[in-house]
Amino acid sequence: MALTQRLEFRQSQSLVMTPQLMQAIKLLQLSNLDLTTFVEEELERNPLLERANDEAPGGEAPAEAGQFSDSDGGHNDEPGGGPGEAFEPGQEEWMSKDLGTRAEIEQTLDTGLDNVFSEEPAEAAARNAQDAAPTTYTEWGGGASGDEDYNLEAFVAAEVTLGDHLAEQLSVAFTAPAQRMIGQYLIDLVDEAGYLPGDLGQAAERLGASQADVEDVLAVLQKFDPPGVCARNLSECLAIQLRELDRYDPAMQALVEHLDLLAKRDIAGLRKVCGVDDEDIADMIGEIRRLNPKPGMKFGSARLQTMVPDVYVRPGPDGGWHVELNSDTLPRV
Repeated sequence: MALTQRLEFRQSQSLVMTPQLMQAIKLLQLSNLDLTTFVEEELERNPLLERANDEAPGGEAPAEAGQFSDSDGGHNDEPGGGPGEAFEPGQEEWMSKDLGTRAEIEQTLDTGLDNVFSEEPAEAAARNAQDAAPTTYTEWGGGASGDEDYNLEAFVAAEVTLGDHLAEQLSVAFTAPAQRMIGQYLIDLVDEAGYLPGDLGQAAERLGASQADVEDVLAVLQKFDPPGVCARNLSECLAIQLRELDRYDPAMQALVEHLDLLAKRDIAGLRKVCGVDDEDIADMIGEIRRLNPKPGMKFGSARLQTMVPDVYVRPGPDGGWHVELNSDTLPRV
């Protein structure tokens, strides 16, 4: 077998999984929110990474107000300097100026240095104690707490929801445990607008109570604040508010029971049903409009979060579709 040397050209294709390619494949599968979280973790883990919008143009950090470089000696000697200079030249010269002897100081201030009354020892000690900042949590008036799990967020004012507001009134309105259980179950069924489902028959079956007991508790709940809450329909909601205003007479009752005619603006039909003239029906309609059809909306509800799209799909001029990534919400490093 002879050994020889020769030059050959060979063409082949192969896929090499480099770290950069593996990272790119991983990032392509992430949504905008997941990608933002990944970038935040990388910024915390890698000290060499910085946000692109954290630096001023040119790579220099913006100078804050009141910050000086070492080259200017700690102050700005130029007249008409910006608001960042710590002292005016005149003020600095006055502070470094020697005031002279005692006689010169008395002559300059036009008074004698003996005209100074020293504080009593008790008064000086009291003033120093009052000016001293509290050193412990108990001195701030928060009570003794050496727990490391002390959380300041627990003192943040939380938004009161409709359910919390009704539950506070429930604890005062009923003393019997069975009535409280029925009341809390009905409160859990109240929606954001303050309405209950129209059929409460299933509530009585699930609670093992009679329909009469549920109706008795419901009658008390409908007297809670805000007026009109725990109603099963719009007519009942308006009727509860009119009873609170002592305006639920037979004519107003007929108007509330025929809200369909009011929606159709059938004034003649409403006038006939209520048995009043044009002036009275106009006043009654005005009172209805001043009521709140959704009494529960004044309380806090679940916060809605805007959905940010990952991609934009737009129709193209050629009849096709253009798909592009939404890079506005992504951080730049």
